[in-house]
Amino acid sequence: MQAIEKIITTNSWITALILLLFISIVILKALDTNRLRGNIFSLFNVNFVESEVEENSNFLDAFQIVIFIFTVIVLSLLTYRFKTYSSPSIIISFSSYVPVFFYLLSYFLIKRTLEFILIHLLLIRKEMRFFTVSKLNYIHNVTFLLYIGIILNEYTSFKQVYLFYFAALLFIVRFVIHLVNNKNLIFNKLFYFILYICAFEIAPLFLLFKMMF
Repeated sequence: MQAIEKIITTNSWITALILLLFISIVILKALDTNRLRGNIFSLFNVNFVESEVEENSNFLDAFQIVIFIFTVIVLSLLTYRFKTYSSPSIIISFSSYVPVFFYLLSYFLIKRTLEFILIHLLLIRKEMRFFTVSKLNYIHNVTFLLYIGIILNEYTSFKQVYLFYFAALLFIVRFVIHLVNNKNLIFNKLFYFILYICAFEIAPLFLLFKMMF
């Protein structure tokens, strides 16, 4: 009886987060059904990304705030699952999950702020607009699919290792599609693109990994 009670207590906060994520999707649908559908299928719908670029939506509008929080929670759950999988000694609890969430939240907030400042300072906003918008929409697309994977892992026999393989495949597909759709910008400015990847993608992720693991 004690073992069963421990499992229920351990999983209740994950269930609450999954429910919160579902409520977030409902809110997104109420705010803008077309934008929600577009983000869910953005990896395979370049026309939606182009329309987002033309609309020039504000990061601080309600839709962007909700989908940003959704993305951070999903990625933090995935990261936390990987952390507990690679370190079995960690006791699965909400208190051990919270630091992972705040690390990722801080990472994305700082990263977006620095990108915004540098793009405007260097006067390359127009040139980088499609690149930055597509990158955001593609990560949203990935997190919606990961949300399904997390639900399957939590409530079915879908193993954790398969969730990690699924996540790796999604991120590889995202990278390839992002590369193909931005090939002109990337290859015309290859040196700056490599510098961008090192400064804003690889180095921050490396530091984040070192802090959390």
